[in-house]
Amino acid sequence: MSGERFKKVGKGSFFDSLVYEEVVPRDHFLVRLNELIRWDALQPLFLAAYRGRARQGKPPYDPIVILKVLVLSILYNLSERQTAEWVRYYLPAKEFVGLGANEKGPDHTTLSLFKRRMLQAGVWGAFEAACAEILRQAREAGIELGQVQVVDSVHTEADVDRDADRQRQKEGKPPRDKDAQLVYKGRRRQTQADGSVVSKPAQYLGYKTHVSLNAETGLITSLVPTAGSAADNKQFAALLARDEAQGVGATVYTGDQAYDDTAIHYLLRQTGKGSALRLHAYRTQKKDAHKEPWLRIQASPAYAQGLAERYKIERKFGEAKRWHGFGRCRYLGLLRYGIQAFLTVLALNLKRIVYLLTGTPFRAPKRRGAVAV
Repeated sequence: MSGERFKKVGKGSFFDSLVYEEVVPRDHFLVRLNELIRWDALQPLFLAAYRGRARQGKPPYDPIVILKVLVLSILYNLSERQTAEWVRYYLPAKEFVGLGANEKGPDHTTLSLFKRRMLQAGVWGAFEAACAEILRQAREAGIELGQVQVVDSVHTEADVDRDADRQRQKEGKPPRDKDAQLVYKGRRRQTQADGSVVSKPAQYLGYKTHVSLNAETGLITSLVPTAGSAADNKQFAALLARDEAQGVGATVYTGDQAYDDTAIHYLLRQTGKGSALRLHAYRTQKKDAHKEPWLRIQASPAYAQGLAERYKIERKFGEAKRWHGFGRCRYLGLLRYGIQAFLTVLALNLKRIVYLLTGTPFRAPKRRGAVAV
């Protein structure tokens, strides 16, 4: 017996079973999700954050109860305060979390305490391990990863009003989000009040999440959250190492020109991977024999195969931003942004796993911010 003590929740009585089975369709996405994932396997990953591994003090909520509520907040693009209230009344969500039909569940302050515990115990370690465990379970259930991995980064804007923040700093106050960095994204054409069109720098304060996506399954296998100005090519080795540690057996890696780095091409060659990183023109248009190795890469079947799959990561980023609020930070600071990044990837992968294994789609909200039922 492990000795952990958690607050008792009511699901499991005859009354609860009767209510849920009569009211909640058994093919509901959240029912399928509960059936497919062995959530108890995630529990040990979070226990290090609890005093005495939940053996001391007042019994807390089981960490899986909290994790599920946080996953729901991302899935349905709700604030944590909204999610806590919603879980209280929406039976499919209540059953998913494991609550009795007449039970309230954790409030938003409990969710905040949980995140704070996680950061104090090991930054993002538990969330990263949870993503890895979910991927392992998916493969064990029969999902086979394809041979092409797509790498890229997605930007998330900090929760900062820049004009108000400038005023704060003029008054001698610290910036609202001290970790957020100014990032330039080229230039954009803007129409002015007089009708004229001018080109202005596209810039924002925020962060980045660097991602490795399996093209065939649509599952994100690895991620690295960073400050917004972090160079994409500098994060590639970490993504590859995480993929290798999880046994991702891809034979081709593809990405845009930001990853066209000689060191990365060499790393891929050393690890037996084909390179489909889009080459800069200066590689193949040299006036001497030094262009021959690059021409061979460009002419290889792996290069064409990889580039044909690269669009899939942009589609995944669009999904994360449009339906799951990843276009803007929920929290302040890099450490808390990392929690949002891992929870978002967890939600995206869970949606995909349920669909691949059962054909049950996640019913996305009809309008931004609406709750799907």
